[in-house]
Amino acid sequence: MLNVAAFTFNPFQENTYVLHDGKQAILVDPGCSTSAEERELEGWLAENGLEPVRLVLTHAHIDHVLGCAWAHERYALLPELHRDDLPLLRMAPRQGDLYGVPCDPSPEPERFIAEGDSIRLNDDELKVLFVPGHAPGHIALYSEAQRFVISGDVLFQGSIGRTDLPGGDYDTLIRSIKEQLLPLGDDVRVYSGHGPETTIGRERRMNPFLR
Repeated sequence: MLNVAAFTFNPFQENTYVLHDGKQAILVDPGCSTSAEERELEGWLAENGLEPVRLVLTHAHIDHVLGCAWAHERYALLPELHRDDLPLLRMAPRQGDLYGVPCDPSPEPERFIAEGDSIRLNDDELKVLFVPGHAPGHIALYSEAQRFVISGDVLFQGSIGRTDLPGGDYDTLIRSIKEQLLPLGDDVRVYSGHGPETTIGRERRMNPFLR
């Protein structure tokens, strides 16, 4: 069974997730931007006896990739992401300059993730959903067995991802939500890239962008 642990990092208040089975772990969207945040995440992994074995990005905006260089240096992990977001990953240091948030260059990806792929951690499986609109190569990670989805910056409690950034498109984002996320079922928990968790049912009923 996968356990989900969340950490809120960097000036953008981004949610970094650790998915683990008690032994090994997948780091999702490492946003740690200071040595203190890096120590917090590293300490938690050590205290819980977890070995990080994969580094997965829902997308490559700066707030979600600030910790990629650290994760590679500390755990020899290389990022995995959709091919369409590779230009964003390579631009992250320049994004950092614009926002006044230093960002070390990320190592190049180990592999690309595509719609329909499965990401496995021993006996557990996450299905890859392609959900562009906030970013051109945005993906979500869905656990059918445990009824949760890591949605990145596609769907939030009461809101949706921005579409005014390079590569964003409002109509594409709404279509991604309605065609890929809402059909998962009202009981599915949504772990977003910012803010508290929610459910598909709550957002179907109450999210002003979806009514």
